[in-house]
Amino acid sequence: MIRINLLPVREARRKNEARQQLLMLGASLIGAILLCGAAHNLMRIHISGSQARLKSLEAQLAQYKPQQEQVDAFKAKKAEIEQKLQVIDRLERSRSGPVHILDELATRIPERVWLTNLNANNGQVELTGMSLDNELIALFLTALNDSPYFANVELESSELKTVKELKLNTFKIRAQLESPDAPAGETAQAEPAKAPAGAKGAAGAAPARATSPKPAGAPAAAGL
Repeated sequence: MIRINLLPVREARRKNEARQQLLMLGASLIGAILLCGAAHNLMRIHISGSQARLKSLEAQLAQYKPQQEQVDAFKAKKAEIEQKLQVIDRLERSRSGPVHILDELATRIPERVWLTNLNANNGQVELTGMSLDNELIALFLTALNDSPYFANVELESSELKTVKELKLNTFKIRAQLESPDAPAGETAQAEPAKAPAGAKGAAGAAPARATSPKPAGAPAAAGL
């Protein structure tokens, strides 16, 4: 019987398999190194491109900086002019405010109602006067509430008095002054205006119905 020793063949096969595994491991390692290098190069290229774009944008910003400064100066000048125009507009409304108020009172005051005193200050007005009865005072309050120049009209007091043997209803009314031409949210600030008791013709030229004849014995009024 012939005997064959297979140990050298198996040893050679094991060495060959080990060599192949080492070669595969080395190839994998080299491939990983190459991939890492390629990724690193791509990242460097990307960073370089981003830095180049950033420098380009900074150069463009520096180029347009004088124009931006001119725009900012123009905006500041525009805001300053608008503020001055608003001040002028408020002064115009403030100057014409008392005239509008007196004209509105002369237009809306009922017959047989007379004003004896008028105070306007800090956007508030106080009216003092006399009437033949309370119904006329109520009509006057309704007319003031309908006016665009008055708001929050309230009757502060009403009292029956005898003036020169004539029974008259004296009253005091408070209201807030408004400016129909003022921007939304802005309250008209009327200049202080006073019509002392006994002064005649506060507006100078009142409508006929606002200057109707008074009952005999009625005191002189700041008739509007």
